[in-house]
Amino acid sequence: MYFKSKRLPKVLVTTLLSFVLISPVFADNSYSGTLSKNTAYEVCFTPGGKCTNLIVEAINSAKKSLLVQAYSFTSAPIAKAVVEAKERGVNVKVILDKSQFSQKYSSATFLKNHQIPLWEDDKVAIAHNKVMVIDSQLVVTGSFNFTKAAQERNAENLLIVDSPALAKLYTQNWLKRESASEKIF
Repeated sequence: MYFKSKRLPKVLVTTLLSFVLISPVFADNSYSGTLSKNTAYEVCFTPGGKCTNLIVEAINSAKKSLLVQAYSFTSAPIAKAVVEAKERGVNVKVILDKSQFSQKYSSATFLKNHQIPLWEDDKVAIAHNKVMVIDSQLVVTGSFNFTKAAQERNAENLLIVDSPALAKLYTQNWLKRESASEKIF
């Protein structure tokens, strides 16, 4: 397995959730398929789970690339891990919802101040993604916003899947959103 967390046990997939995709396109932006039997995943739920820690560990595992899409991004530990990834030579790129460039406590300014390439996804009502793709291998997704509230006050879920095939689909979507977004820095 690519990502090794010390907090939650790993589970091998025998029949991964039916929404996890890999294969033919059905409609615009819709995919279906199955993952291999030895595809590893990790799930975290709040309240109670240490989802922020799992995200930071995943970011810390990045060696080549980190693509981020975020609706709300205010978590200091996650933002710090993103900056540290860039500082150790990881190619980091971030797309944020337009609200993050006007909110008082967004990580947008922090990331920009650390020369993280940033895009504003402003062509849709809201860019409600909560996604990271790490080294074209690991996908971090779920309802978990990259915020302190998601960790401490909300009922949220986080799914981390070690799958190059799934990472490829999420990367393709990241690139599509990048082309529809305005580059900020």
